[in-house]
Amino acid sequence: MSATYVVRRILLFFVVVWAATTFIFFLPKLAPGRNPIVERIGMMIATGGVNATNMQAMVDAYEAKFGLDKPVWEQYVTYLGDVLHFDFGYSLMQYPTTVLDIIRTAMPWTIGLLLCSTLIAFAIGTVLGGLLAWSRAPKAIQFLLPPLFMFSVIPYYLFGLILVYLLAFQLKVFPMSGSVQLGASTQFSLSFITDVIYHSMLPALSIILASLGFWALGMRAMMVSIAGEDYMLFADAKGLKGSRIFLGYAMRNAMLPQTTTLALSLGTILSGALLVEVVFNYPGMGAVLFRAVSAFDYFTIYGVVFFIIVGVALATLVLDLIYPLLDPRIRYHKG
Repeated sequence: MSATYVVRRILLFFVVVWAATTFIFFLPKLAPGRNPIVERIGMMIATGGVNATNMQAMVDAYEAKFGLDKPVWEQYVTYLGDVLHFDFGYSLMQYPTTVLDIIRTAMPWTIGLLLCSTLIAFAIGTVLGGLLAWSRAPKAIQFLLPPLFMFSVIPYYLFGLILVYLLAFQLKVFPMSGSVQLGASTQFSLSFITDVIYHSMLPALSIILASLGFWALGMRAMMVSIAGEDYMLFADAKGLKGSRIFLGYAMRNAMLPQTTTLALSLGTILSGALLVEVVFNYPGMGAVLFRAVSAFDYFTIYGVVFFIIVGVALATLVLDLIYPLLDPRIRYHKG
């Protein structure tokens, strides 16, 4: 891999982030007839938070405070400058809390939940998929194929609703929502960690079950596609043990596309399993984004989506640079 190629890929990373960030800036402004300041003040008036008199004066004052009274191009230039400093301003729905503070609070919850769930589902699904395609595997494992097909088409949130009804509402094994026990101390300790794990079991199980079929069926398809390759036939003809052929030849080569998909999945981890977090009232990035879109909170939308964009673009960049290490057959040439 040449240094020129690495530089080109890094430059492309910044171009992609800039283009996507620009698109996200203009997209909410295309919504016809919606003014986030007017909507927010209207909600405050409806709940008795402020007096309805001089509403237009309040709207003008807040638009000036948030810079929404300026021309769009000037807002865009200011926005780009703020993004470079990771300054997304104040949240409209949680004023005067800054967007960065909201993201800083929500991000660890999403990373903890999604990272563990994704890796567990990837590991179990990959092994199951390999065994489903392996002719020497126990025949009983084929009974898992229909459930995995079914799991692969059921969305996260539907699993969440089913699990809430069965395990939380009916059996009362797990809590229905939340991330910690109400009133519990959030000081980092063993009891706090145990409480967090206990409350995250249902959302994690929803994600694992919903993605298990995807990983297993993907791995099974790759294993089937390489079953007739020359190196597989040669290894079998040499009389190698079945376990060595399975792990060293079949799984190792079939893992490459799985690794690519895993890297991209980890890149999108900051978006959270949006509807799962909403169903379980889990305080992650997905729930923050859902509330921001519902409240038409420009600045929170900008901040959350920016980190998602950077995560996806960074995962793609890293994967592109390390792929030759994963598969020696791949080489990038000049030109």
